[in-house]
Amino acid sequence: MKIILFSDIHANLPALESFFEDIKKHEADQIYCLGDLVGYLTWPNEVISEIRKRNIPVIAGNYDYGIGRSSDDCGCAYKTEEDKNNGKISISLTNSWINEENRKYLKDLPAHIRVDFNWNSEPLSLLMVHGSPRKINEYLFEDRDERSLLRIMKDAKADIMCFGHTHKPYHRILEETEGDDLSSENSPKYKHAINLGSIGKPKDGDPRGSYVLLEINEESNSFNPQSIKVEFCRFEYDVELAAKAIEASPLPNDYAEMLRKAY
Repeated sequence: MKIILFSDIHANLPALESFFEDIKKHEADQIYCLGDLVGYLTWPNEVISEIRKRNIPVIAGNYDYGIGRSSDDCGCAYKTEEDKNNGKISISLTNSWINEENRKYLKDLPAHIRVDFNWNSEPLSLLMVHGSPRKINEYLFEDRDERSLLRIMKDAKADIMCFGHTHKPYHRILEETEGDDLSSENSPKYKHAINLGSIGKPKDGDPRGSYVLLEINEESNSFNPQSIKVEFCRFEYDVELAAKAIEASPLPNDYAEMLRKAY
């Protein structure tokens, strides 16, 4: 089974359109969006429309949660006063641009999606969240302590956990050697923590959009980490078109440079 997962579009319509073109080559069986459809760019309604007309399962991101409730707080961890001031402009504009039908759509989005596979005697649980299972805006960066990440996944009963929010893609395979759910032979189990990166606002120095192709089948299990295949896919889109749309709008010009330089 081929599953495409993507996240953090942030109202970037040119990136989303290029993404839909790029994924055609994979002929995926399922596709999921892990939230943050809106914020920071100029096409919130158009992005939501493209997602809705394809009936893509979506969970709420922190920005979606705020806009869905007409809040002036996106739950973002801005580090500087300038970032905070720019963020206030962005969420105010997004609240003014979003139509009420789409606001209700965002408000009604679920917090997570779980898919359990039962191909054999060892069930495999795929959990999709935006930030973490504990909090919609918790950042799980790549350097997270392994014990902490394992504990989060064990508490959430997830064998594979996919998430976004940081806009920086990575895949970590975590070995679990303690616990009641090991096999009778006491073989280690492995968990997969997968950050999808961002479709519309990458922050890893690569301006191309990022998404994940996850491949699992009846042979996939928690005891063989190679039985679960994770591929990070990057695609080109018209970054300059998106950046110039920001500069032509009341949004801060800083956001245009963030797109160009992917930070």
